[in-house]
Amino acid sequence: MAKPELSSPAVKASRWTARRLATLAMLIALSTVGANLKIPSITGTPAFDSFPGFLGALILGPADGALIASLGHLLTAFTAGFPLTLPLHLVVAAGMAAVVALFALFYRFSPWLGIAAGIALNGLLLPALFIPLPGFGKAFFLAMVVPLLVASTLNIVLAATAFTSLRRVFPASYAAGRGKGEGK
Repeated sequence: MAKPELSSPAVKASRWTARRLATLAMLIALSTVGANLKIPSITGTPAFDSFPGFLGALILGPADGALIASLGHLLTAFTAGFPLTLPLHLVVAAGMAAVVALFALFYRFSPWLGIAAGIALNGLLLPALFIPLPGFGKAFFLAMVVPLLVASTLNIVLAATAFTSLRRVFPASYAAGRGKGEGK
């Protein structure tokens, strides 16, 4: 089977561009650094790992941001010794992916709506999912809600601020908004 030429439409239309891969790698690396910048809590998992995921969702789109955020949570859980067990941290990582994707979609409609929805979903809804689980309940929710609200607010506001700055510096190419980010 013949390989497509580099100038063929199939190669040009690929979403896997060098710029996208480099941006993904940079944001995942930044998430690794953020995973070590913890916000005190009973589990040790609220951290600055999700800032790159939220930023990636705005620059590259919801799917890429979700990937970055889920990996970021797993890195944070790893550095904390998986205090909720690996299966529960996989569920939280999936929840983080959903929150980041929804944040990006709401942000497209209104930045303020995206910020508010992201903080509420990440800081309130995700820990509330643990209330019906045996061994967690309301006590776990109450212990985690303040650190998660603080972490969510800091990560999301930092991502929105960085995105606004990137759009000013690279208006037509890099941070074009609406999840495109590939530019010409």
